[in-house]
Amino acid sequence: MALTKAKKNAKVAMLAGELQSSTTAIIGTFKGLTASKDFELRKVIRAAGGSYHVVKNKLAAKSAEGTKVEAALQGLKGVSSVAYTSGDPVALAKALSTWVKDNAEFTFKLGIVDGKVITVEEIDSLAKLPGKEELFSKLLFLIQSPAQRLATVINATGRNLAVVVNMAAEQGKFGAAAAEAPKAEESKADAPVAETPAEQAAAAHVEESAAGEQPSGAAEPENGTASQAGEAAASEPAEG
Repeated sequence: MALTKAKKNAKVAMLAGELQSSTTAIIGTFKGLTASKDFELRKVIRAAGGSYHVVKNKLAAKSAEGTKVEAALQGLKGVSSVAYTSGDPVALAKALSTWVKDNAEFTFKLGIVDGKVITVEEIDSLAKLPGKEELFSKLLFLIQSPAQRLATVINATGRNLAVVVNMAAEQGKFGAAAAEAPKAEESKADAPVAETPAEQAAAAHVEESAAGEQPSGAAEPENGTASQAGEAAASEPAEG
């Protein structure tokens, strides 16, 4: 049943709106594709973050005007269908390539990624690349790996130190060291202090001074000597 002009315009407008934000499109063709397999194909494409439409070539060309996938939808011939996405192009290529291996009724025509038209061989090569999620997970692992190794080393060092400290405490190592410390200080205090020749001479001079006369101005001792008492008695006249 032929589409009316109004329906054609509505379909062009709908497809143009979806293609406007798309950055990747893979165009294929099919022969003898059953309804159940067509449903299965659409389900696979949706799971990869894409959309799928069977389109008339002229409508596809008109819908793609001014979009990033325009170059791939111009001048198409025969039966055409388009799978497109604004997400990961690798995921879409992987999903389609995997499905096509088991369904020979569907074949690729060409594709386009970010404005660059690619061949069927390049679609296969695109499908073999790691997807965005896989790349992000690898990048995250590389970023976190040094930090994880550092944290492991730090934690291991702390655990080993704790084990050594506990073993030393159980064996009384810390108590013995604490008891030996005061003994070492006492032995240092009892040890004779070495004197230089100048210090020895100064000490001898102090001893000689102490054995000689009192320094001038020094106070008399309270108990005088016997000679001092005799002199005092002789100087006073005897009473009659």
